Parts: sequence; C-alpha cells; structure tokens
Amino acid sequence: MATSTKSKPKAKPKVKARAKRRSPKKNLVIVESPAKARTIEKYLGHSYKVVASKGHVRDLPKSKMGVDIENDYEPHYISIRGKGDTIKELRSAAKKAKKVYLAADPDREGESIAWHLSHILDLDPNDDNRVVFHEITKDAVKESFKHPRNIDMDLVDAQQARRILDRLVGYSISPLLWQKVKKGLSAGRVQSIALWLIIKREKEIENFKPQEYWSIDSEFKKGRSKFKASFYGLKGKKKDLPNNDAVQDILKQLDPKADFDITKVVRRERKRQPQPPFTTSTLQQEANRRLNYRTRKTMMAAQQLYEGINIGKEGSQGLITYMRTDSTRIATIAKHEASTFLHEKYGAEYAATKPIKGKLPEGAQDAHEAIRPTSVFRTPQSLKQYLTRDQFRLYQLIWSRFVASQMTPALMDTMAVTIEQNNVTYKANGSKMKFDGFLKIYGDGKEKDNLLPDLETGDKVKLISNKPDQHFTQPPARFSEATLIKALEENGVGRPSTYSPTLETIQRRYYVKLVGRRFEPTELGEIVNKIIVEYFPDIVNIDFTANLEDKLDDVEEGKENWIRLVDTFYKPFSSEVESATENMERVQIKDEPAGFNCDICGAPMVIKMGRYGKFYACSRFPDCRNTKAIVKKIGVTCPKCHIGEVIERKSKKNRIFYGCSRFPDCDFVSWDKPIGRNCPKDGHFLVEKKVKGGTQVVCPNGDYEEPAQK
Repeated sequence: MATSTKSKPKAKPKVKARAKRRSPKKNLVIVESPAKARTIEKYLGHSYKVVASKGHVRDLPKSKMGVDIENDYEPHYISIRGKGDTIKELRSAAKKAKKVYLAADPDREGESIAWHLSHILDLDPNDDNRVVFHEITKDAVKESFKHPRNIDMDLVDAQQARRILDRLVGYSISPLLWQKVKKGLSAGRVQSIALWLIIKREKEIENFKPQEYWSIDSEFKKGRSKFKASFYGLKGKKKDLPNNDAVQDILKQLDPKADFDITKVVRRERKRQPQPPFTTSTLQQEANRRLNYRTRKTMMAAQQLYEGINIGKEGSQGLITYMRTDSTRIATIAKHEASTFLHEKYGAEYAATKPIKGKLPEGAQDAHEAIRPTSVFRTPQSLKQYLTRDQFRLYQLIWSRFVASQMTPALMDTMAVTIEQNNVTYKANGSKMKFDGFLKIYGDGKEKDNLLPDLETGDKVKLISNKPDQHFTQPPARFSEATLIKALEENGVGRPSTYSPTLETIQRRYYVKLVGRRFEPTELGEIVNKIIVEYFPDIVNIDFTANLEDKLDDVEEGKENWIRLVDTFYKPFSSEVESATENMERVQIKDEPAGFNCDICGAPMVIKMGRYGKFYACSRFPDCRNTKAIVKKIGVTCPKCHIGEVIERKSKKNRIFYGCSRFPDCDFVSWDKPIGRNCPKDGHFLVEKKVKGGTQVVCPNGDYEEPAQK
C-alpha cells in the first residue's frame, strides 16, 4: 500500500540587498560672491560644486591693533564677526569634496582671501589649488582649471603689508583725534592725501586774485559768406589785451570801411587718435564725467557685469573682463575679434591695422588686461533687455571705448587763416570732418564742422563787426570725483581698488561734502588736516606715499621683504605718534549760538557738528536731548497749505528737494524750487529749473516758460 507524503513548500529565493549607491565626490570651488558662484557652476557641470565665501573670512580685530609690533609685525587674524555660519558651511563642504579649488578674484585682495581660506580649511597653500580667471566666460573658466597653481605668497604679503600699514596709521592717529578733537574721527594714508589735496585746492581758490583781460571777436565776410575771427596781435606777433585802453588803441588803428587782407592760408589734414581701453581709474573718471555716476556706483555695476548676467538662451555670462586693473593691454584674441566685427559691421577702412597702445602709467601693474567686453559681438543694444539701466549705460561705455580703441583715427581738414589791416592781425580757424573713424562709435557730441569760405592768400574781406569783451581769469575748479581720482593716480597715490573706498570714507567722516558734484572741505576736515600736516608730515607727503606704493608693488613682485618695508615706515612714524601725544593740545570745537531757545526746557539752542553735518541742539545736553535739523528757508509760502514756509531739504541720496515746514501736517514736496509766483495760464505755482548754462522759470504742467537766465 502506497503511502502519500505532503510536498514541502519551496523556499523563497534569497534577494540580495541592494548596495547603497554613494554619490561620487565633487570638486569644491570657492569664489567670492554668490552671483559669480551661480555663473561658474553652470559652466563647470555636475562634477563641481561652487560656493561663495562672500568676501573675506578673516581679518584683524576691530577692538584692538591686532599687530604684534615687537614680533616682526605679526598680524593676529580672527574670524570676521557674522561669518560663523559661512565658515561652518565651507568647512563641511570641503570635508566632503574630492578637491578644493580657491577661485577668489585675480588681484592682491583675492589672493589674500584664498590664503585665509586655505588656513580655515586646513589646506596646503603650496598645493596647486588656486585658480584665477580674468573673465567669466565658459571657455576662460574651463581653461583656467587646466592650469591651477599654488597661492602666490608675494601677492599675499603685498596685501598684508598694505593692511598692516593702514592699521598702524589708523589705530595710532585715530585715538589721538578722538582724544584731542572728537569721537568718531579717523585717519589713513590715502584718505589723508585726498583730504589734503581738496583743502590745498580750496586755499588756492580763496587766495586767487582775478586778472582782467579782454578779447576782440569779429565777423568778416567774403562776398555773401560770413565767418568769425578773433584778434591775435600786431605785426603777426601775439599781443595780450589787459584792459579797455589796450582794446581802444587797437581799434583806433583800424579802418572798418576799408578792406582787410588775407595774408596767409594754411590747409592741413589733422588726425584725431582714439583713446586706449579703460583702466579702473579712467573708467571711474569717464563714468563720472559722462554718466554722472558716483565712483561706488560705477564699481558696483562693473562688478555685476564681470560676475555674470543672465542673457537668455546663453544663460549667465560674464560680460566684461576683470574691472580692477591699471593696464591698457589687450589679449590678441580680443583684437582679432574686434577686427572681424569692424570689418563685418563698418568695413575695412574703420579697422585699425595697428591699434593704439596705451602708455602704462609709472608704477602700474600689467597683471590684468584692460577692461573690455568678453565678446565684442554682444553689442549693448542686443543686451539691453537683460540689463538694468545702470548696467546698460556702463556696459555701453565700456564696449564703445574698447571698440573705438581698435579703430582708425578720425581725419579732419583744417584751415588756418591770417587776416591783416594796418599791422593788426586777426586769425580764423575752420575744420571739416573728412572721415569719422573711431568717432562713429565713441564721439563726445562736440564734433561739429566749423566751415570757412573758400579763402586764398591775397583775397580781400570786409569787416562786419568788432565785439570787445571783458573777462577775468577764473580760480582753479574744485575737485570732482573724476578729477580727484585723476590727481591721486597722477601722483602715484593709492591703487585702482583704493579710490572708491577712499572717497566714501572722507565723505562718511564729514571731512568733505559734495556741493554741485564738487568736493568742499568742512570745518572738521580742515581741523583734522591741520593736525596731520603738523604732527604727521610724512602721511601727507605725496612723494613719500607714492614711494610707499612702489615698495608695495616691489613686495608683490618678490623684490622687497614686507616686514622690512613696514619696519622702515613704522619706526619714524612711531616717534611722531609719541611727539603728538605729548605736545598736541586739545582742540575745542565751539558751539555756535543758534539765536533761539529750546522749546522744551527754555535753554539757549546751539549749532553742533555731527556725523552728517551741523544741527541744532539744546545747550543743556545731555540733560535735555532736544535736537532740530538746520533748515534753509527760501522765502516762499507753501503753495499747498498757504501757511507753512517752503524749506530746502535733502534726500537720502543727498539730492536737494523742497518741502513744507509743516510736514507731516502738509505733504507738499517739489524737486524744483518754487519761486512764489503762479502760472498766468493755469494758476499752478511756477518753479525754477536748471537748464544748460543757467536757470529757467517754468510751469510744471508745461503751459508756460520764461526766457532762461544765466
């Protein structure tokens, strides 16, 4: 009998546990700004992670000197307050990374940031982990990662030397100014020179004595053609006209009804050469002159253009090369690209075969190219929709200047004519554009033809009118931001990266103020300058400071030891500090009486000097803390409430506007100055507007205007 057996259930096949996939380690790239990080990460692809240090991560402490003078000026660096989270994130990312690349900006400051990063991340500064790029384009960035290098300690030492020198000066003089003058003051090497130049110019203006001189502008005609000429001299020799008597002596020698002789006609072809592309200094000057940009605004917009802008299908692109440079050198590839563009767009006659080369200023570094567009084919108009107004105007300026520098000269036909009668000599000059050349791209709007009739030697012309004019010599103009930067550069004081913060500092400390785009020293600035000139003469010695800049450049090139340089400066300077501490008397900035009493306690009000200028304060301070802004009345009743007075105010950006003294009860405001009269057409209040060469009274509604006044 067969027995049945139950079949055993089959065992389930064992499923192998899947191995947990580990994502491959990425290369970490550390740049300075988040905007740059986003742009570069797109170029490098998935195997790279790009993060930003957001500038410096370590610096000297703010609470003390931070320099060990007795121990070879050893700096004591600490992590910058507020950077704790950033440092923590960088350390965490570095631990997970396959390799860390330090890609801060390609200058002394950037090299120093890379060096500080290597310390906080425990990287070997001798390792090839430093990457630099002078333009943020895909090709340039990828190429730079093929050639990493170690950190250049000469560049780091040059930055350290500058930082330590500035700290020694600032933290030695500033406490003296706090003690002897008032709290909140500071002094520095470059800012003291800038202040000294402004005050020196102010004294030249105060001491200027105008000299009288005259001119005689005349009009002649040949046939029906009229032209202008000016008195030149006697018997072909130049003669000045110091007064009206000299003018009358000349006029007595002339017979207005008789003919005048054309004694000489010189025709020439004159070339006008383009300017080289921008350096940092010339960009700041030209943006101030043409666009009315403050230096800080220029550098902010330039930084954004350098770091990258999203331009549609091409993604984020760096639009200009690095903006801190004092070289006018241009890469060969950029020259070829510009030549191709000019041949295609304008024709061969506009493309220079040998473009102009800018002269490198004495002491300037040639480490970087000039400021130029990364691609000349990205014209300003093609990018306009992607840029802010400020970015567009600055990019247009940079692009135009670069393209113009690669173009042929403008050609002018000139004509110089000498006119005589009874040994009295007049001269007339004419010009006509023959070929516009680079002016097609980069003109200043003043290139107008001044045509003369077809005159030849021996021709006779008639005098239509003589117009004698009295003039007086003018004092030198106050410095604008552009002319002050030019003066600092010409004197070898400071470097491209220092100009913007220097101008910011002297305004923030209220040593100077901008009035009509020109610097005027304040009373406080004059007090500080007087102290520095008397007790620290080397600080305001231009030759001394310029020589120091040259020595810093020598440190960068490995020709000078930074410790020896600092020691050479500090030893005599420390003696001056000791002498000033002993001998400097306390300066009393006396409060001026305001002429009215405090409306809280009844004590007299006084005028005090504050961080942002003068203001009214109670003389019983600190017992009474009543303060009032000093307002300037313009003598006009408010056209809205008809009760308050119109006063001059300033916006946060220091722009003058006009408002009612009863604010906030009355909200009347106007950018233009009300004049106290109403429009005869619609009854609206009239205002005074600034126009070219003077002012003009107009109705804001556009219904009425009066002739402009000079």
